Amino acid sequence: MGAKLKTAVLGATGYSGLELARLLGRHPRIEAPLLLRRTEAESRTTAESDTVRAEVDSSGAPHIVSTHFVGNGNGHSPAQPFSWPVLKKNGVELLFLATPHSVSRELVPEAISRGLRIVDLSGAWRLKQEEHRAIYGFKDADTRAAAELDERAVYGLPELNADRISTADLVANPGCYATSVILALAPVLSAGLVDRDRGIVSDSKSGVSGAGKEPSARTHFVSVADNFSAYSVFGHRHTGEILEQLALDSGQLIFTPHLLPIPRGILSTIYVYLKRETSAEEIQSCFCDFYKGKKFVRIFPASNLPEIQFSVHTNYCDIGFSIARDGRRLILVSCLDNLLKGAAGQAVQNMNLMYGWDETEGLQ
Repeated sequence: MGAKLKTAVLGATGYSGLELARLLGRHPRIEAPLLLRRTEAESRTTAESDTVRAEVDSSGAPHIVSTHFVGNGNGHSPAQPFSWPVLKKNGVELLFLATPHSVSRELVPEAISRGLRIVDLSGAWRLKQEEHRAIYGFKDADTRAAAELDERAVYGLPELNADRISTADLVANPGCYATSVILALAPVLSAGLVDRDRGIVSDSKSGVSGAGKEPSARTHFVSVADNFSAYSVFGHRHTGEILEQLALDSGQLIFTPHLLPIPRGILSTIYVYLKRETSAEEIQSCFCDFYKGKKFVRIFPASNLPEIQFSVHTNYCDIGFSIARDGRRLILVSCLDNLLKGAAGQAVQNMNLMYGWDETEGLQ
């Protein structure tokens, strides 16, 4: 198999970072990942202090767990503070960023200049169009260099961009909601079946982990339990991703996210009108042909709809559909785990493509 790849995860104490560390810790082609945090202050606040450590399960395979840091006497060390010399000393070749958008935006130019390859789980480099990117309010130190990287970054949705991902040095991991919506719509839009002018509605729901680890009034238990709420109506950051990747105009899509009182998982229900009367068999063939050979998309038979429980804790995106009797109205249902196919699992899938390995390595 040869020398193993040396990787690092910056932001290893967040939900996505922990999942990523767990997956990398058992991947057969890489060394145990270097786990990093941004600052000492971060370890005293958000993590308070979360410790990330490797353990070995009954099969002998390493896995990553998070534990409350109570002092050096417990035998565990917290993730190391980030620095460029630490990366160089450890021979890191691939850096995963599970950091806030602004942090990734700041660090990537320096990382690329140092010869590192990057998989960025934030939204810092996903968007090509300024009108969509404006929602993040980035203040780039070098606007010219940032603009060059914006063009250079590859949107890391393997089912659509595998060829470009394989040669990329900067892969922008997609958003979780965006992944669920884009994968559901891409086949029927590509086939020219959708009447775009009549509009597309995506009604999407996510578990609370999709909001990140930093607590807020909206994500406290007393706000989430026994509740169901919409948020960021006409203003969610993933809207731009969906529009760009599907070549839709802003007037052709309504995307509304909701918060479910569950830890993880996404279910998107998408409503479209078709240009002509279409059979269920044609829709089924459209999806099966489009995703032939794509190992992490599972297509359900007509009127058999996926549920969150089927895809949670996996790297699969499950897609089902139901078509009205008139053959002109189609409902798509797309489910995935927001921390895996929507974040860490997809990041590992992208790494596999970048190094010419089977997409499924470390994910099954």
